[in-house]
Amino acid sequence: MSSDSDAQSAIVDVQNAYIEALDNKDMPAWLATFDERDDASYILTTRDNEQQGLPLCLMLDDCHARLKDRVTYITKIWAGTFQDYRTRHVVQQVACAAAADNQYDVRSNFSVFYTPSDTGQSSLLACGVYLDRIAITPTGARFVTKKAVTDTSVMPQYLVYPL
Repeated sequence: MSSDSDAQSAIVDVQNAYIEALDNKDMPAWLATFDERDDASYILTTRDNEQQGLPLCLMLDDCHARLKDRVTYITKIWAGTFQDYRTRHVVQQVACAAAADNQYDVRSNFSVFYTPSDTGQSSLLACGVYLDRIAITPTGARFVTKKAVTDTSVMPQYLVYPL
């Protein structure tokens, strides 16, 4: 990337690709937003756990192999075994700071709405903050770590898809 504006544009692009993948239930595309390094991760936790330093998570994919496992479970193993729902993500980047080695620490607020397939009634699933480490590569930006921290510890719906 040749400038900070190029990096910022790549960061917006990867965040949009992440959202589009989840809202379209395209789990291979979701996986493609993550860097392929072994320690790439997705963590879903609550604000209470985060503030208390508790290592409890709702989802813990702490390496790239587990990210791949999540895709397999959702698309092949769990397919047809849960009440499906559609999501809509609303995300607002609120901070972005350069870190080492063409990486950026990015904080974004999020709200995720869900619509169960059987009712068609949309409701708020979760809101909170994404705490991301994003690597800028010659082919674009990828998540090194993505941590979703929800404001509440109780969801109105079980979670199958990452937030």
